[in-house]
Amino acid sequence: MNRVLIAQPGNEDMCKLLAPLIGADISVLETRQFPDGETYVRLDPSIAGKNVVFLCTLDRPDEKFLRLLFSCAAARDLGAARVGLIAPYLAYMRQDKPFHPGEAVTAHHFAKTLSAWIDWLVTVDPHLHRIHHLTDVYDAHAAVAHAAPAVAAWIGANVSQPVLIGPDEESGQWVSDIAGRAGAPFVALRKERLGDRNVKVTIPDLDKWSGRTPVIVDDIISTGQSMVETISGIRSEFAEKPVCIGVHGLFAGNAHADLAAAGAGRIVTCNTVLHETNAIDISAPLAASVAEMLAGPG
Repeated sequence: MNRVLIAQPGNEDMCKLLAPLIGADISVLETRQFPDGETYVRLDPSIAGKNVVFLCTLDRPDEKFLRLLFSCAAARDLGAARVGLIAPYLAYMRQDKPFHPGEAVTAHHFAKTLSAWIDWLVTVDPHLHRIHHLTDVYDAHAAVAHAAPAVAAWIGANVSQPVLIGPDEESGQWVSDIAGRAGAPFVALRKERLGDRNVKVTIPDLDKWSGRTPVIVDDIISTGQSMVETISGIRSEFAEKPVCIGVHGLFAGNAHADLAAAGAGRIVTCNTVLHETNAIDISAPLAASVAEMLAGPG
């Protein structure tokens, strides 16, 4: 077979799902840390001349990035025909401009550094705000797989009489897409971010949806404070406890426990980041986007 899939540590479960879907053999990465903290990487030399695909979800990116770059560089040194990256979660998308003088615009710097070592990139629903397309910052070919169909299917199969709630106005278009697929109504709230862990959510009138099960949907659960504030604001409006769904469950600090303590009935995420809440499999849409990259030029 002319293509191999190589999982970075922690990505083995997704690797087993994706390999047969994209028609790739699984190759093993040998890696460890020297006593001084530097990273050792070794690839199987048989990858020479093949399409090499690395799988590395980039939550906690500072722990993973150098090992990923060394892996890509080693693949090129061995003579890989092309080097691609599947990053189900793609980090460093928020700081897309300097908000204060002297700030590093990390979205651009991260993209430039990674693009130097890969031919193409596939990710799931990156946090695009002022960046409209990944290729605005990535020099490599890039494709986005969308979780909306899988999220909608899960809601349809697991939640009776849902009403979807987006925690901010930015989420409105995305949540409306999921709601349309699930055949459910939706409402987008208004959020004001006061700090990294401090948000204020404005709740509209929800009386006409009071008999339904609230489903709070967001692309990323990081500190969880947007969802905690949303739960607090809507708790008295519904008899049913809310279901909280995030595409990417980062769960910084005590986020998971905070959501449970706030009154979440169930917390569900896609398997873009390994976590006990993973209930929605996005390997199929990922594989479809990867197939486009493998078939295309560059």
